[in-house]
Amino acid sequence: MIQIDPRSSTPIYEQIIQQMKELCFKGLLKSGDKLPSVRELSTMIIANPNTVSKAYKELERQGIIETHRGRGTFVSENARETVDEGKMEMIKEQLKPLIIDAFYAGIDFNHIHDWIDEIKKKVGGEAHARNKKSEENN
Repeated sequence: MIQIDPRSSTPIYEQIIQQMKELCFKGLLKSGDKLPSVRELSTMIIANPNTVSKAYKELERQGIIETHRGRGTFVSENARETVDEGKMEMIKEQLKPLIIDAFYAGIDFNHIHDWIDEIKKKVGGEAHARNKKSEENN
């Protein structure tokens, strides 16, 4: 489920967050799916339970997961339905220097579009299928 890279400079809790999001994006985790408890996941990935708890709290803050006392932690029903304008603007700002660097490296914008399509196909899953269905309806 989650693979932690101990050699990565990315903190373990961020690796957990990113991989959980990717699993949801690919459709491997669906709305309502039960997640391992903090203790279970920390045992599975050999990490401190506080690290897993920190990741779960951030995922909950972002609306990706929800915890029900006594029942467990689940993928949120509206995990992909919420649009965070602040997050969109932040991603746009992160993308801007990449596009500028690509321009000065002589990379054509059509090539960048091809890369985006390639990445969408590679990541695939439910989100790609949903976007493709949306494109067909328009």
